[in-house]
Amino acid sequence: MNTDRRMFLRSSAAGLAAATSLGAASRATGPDDDPLPSWNDGAAKRGILDFVARTTREGGPDFVPPADRIAVFDNDGTLWCERPMYVQLAFALDRAKALAPDHPDWAGREPFRSALAGDLGGLAAAGEKGVLELVMATHAGTTVDEFAAIASAWLATARHPKFGRLYTECVYLPMLEMLAFLRRGGFRTYIVSGGGVEMIRTFSEAVYGVHAEQVVGSTIKTKYEARDGKPALVRLPEIDAINDGPGKPPGIQKFIGRRPILAFGNSDGDFEMCEWTTSGPRPGLAVVLHHTDADREYAYDRDSPFGRLARGLDQAAARGWLLVDMKSDFRRVFPFDPPARAAGNSAP
Repeated sequence: MNTDRRMFLRSSAAGLAAATSLGAASRATGPDDDPLPSWNDGAAKRGILDFVARTTREGGPDFVPPADRIAVFDNDGTLWCERPMYVQLAFALDRAKALAPDHPDWAGREPFRSALAGDLGGLAAAGEKGVLELVMATHAGTTVDEFAAIASAWLATARHPKFGRLYTECVYLPMLEMLAFLRRGGFRTYIVSGGGVEMIRTFSEAVYGVHAEQVVGSTIKTKYEARDGKPALVRLPEIDAINDGPGKPPGIQKFIGRRPILAFGNSDGDFEMCEWTTSGPRPGLAVVLHHTDADREYAYDRDSPFGRLARGLDQAAARGWLLVDMKSDFRRVFPFDPPARAAGNSAP
């Protein structure tokens, strides 16, 4: 997650179809079944299963007590699709269009002119300062409750341009299975994202089974005040913290208070989180998703403006991190993928 990504302070709302998939993933696998049926058998799957077995085997040399079984997951590109743009960017662009009638001056000045025209190149040319201005204009000024309602309403109708599905349906089935599998093994699962914490919290429980208090993300400042005679938390046009790259380990310490032993990411914005997870006194494992499937999803890494992966790709093997090749390691990608289609892309 590079500069573009870091500035979009949140992610989305309710997706009952995805929640149904999560429930199905939890119910379909029992102790005698394959706990990760949407994963092909390979080094990545075996490495994860082995790590969980070792750290949960009482009396074993790598046993980790349940209180310290912390697993952290990035969101964009790790739990749901982040291309062709971050979901939060799509939300910001639509939000700018909705607010434009009240701001006629936006039509003639950047970054709003590019945002209203859907010109991502022009928006990128506006730089970090311009992106920040767009985010503040579209994400602040409301109460936290109003913002949650706006984000939820948008996610209830907004659809992915490639798949024609709600964004909350474009979640990775293998990762839903992973979340459920780890929780059955006594792990506590957290989302640690560069996206905005309050937006992710609107849908994390329904879609991922991750409670709101187990989401760590970027924040803008809020102010407690009275509105219409009632107390309210108002979102201010000022950044509080960016929870990305080197900001992730401090966020983990601040809000979780324990070093994770298992981390899942997909970009260089997750590098420090993976490094922190695997450098502690207990056994630690980092898993990096490499997007390699242009047919079922997208293929990208080093040159991508969203979810750039270079440093992690170069150093994963030397650091003992597992690199997941999505084309060969994922039997199915999305809950809506038909098994026959997925089988045609699966590794032998």
